[in-house]
Amino acid sequence: MKSDALKDRTKKFALRIIKLVGALPKTTSGRAVANQLVRSGTSVGANYRAACRARSRAEFIARIGTVEEEADETAFWLELIIDGKLLPEPRIRSLLDEPNEIIAIMASSYISAARNAKNVRANGNQCSEISNQKSRL
Repeated sequence: MKSDALKDRTKKFALRIIKLVGALPKTTSGRAVANQLVRSGTSVGANYRAACRARSRAEFIARIGTVEEEADETAFWLELIIDGKLLPEPRIRSLLDEPNEIIAIMASSYISAARNAKNVRANGNQCSEISNQKSRL
């Protein structure tokens, strides 16, 4: 997946999270989950964009790891909404697939970037390898 397509996908995901947060009950537990969910769900896209602007391979790898962590945290909060019956499960179930897919994409990118980093150290061609890794996303 190209980086622009993934930027758009993570932005749309953030917008879906924002809309969902608005539908959560205005109870103490609803507000607590809403605050955490909006932070982690919007952070996925923000950190992916930061990864695309990484100044080094190490920064790229670190940011991709953060995207993966934030997507996993978002999945946790969505599962909590389902298990806590804060909203009907069918409304959340389709949204829950997205962070899991993002996690899989980021895990693959992380592994590839880390593997390529080892090859670059051996070959000494870091700049072109970072550009190649970004274009694969």
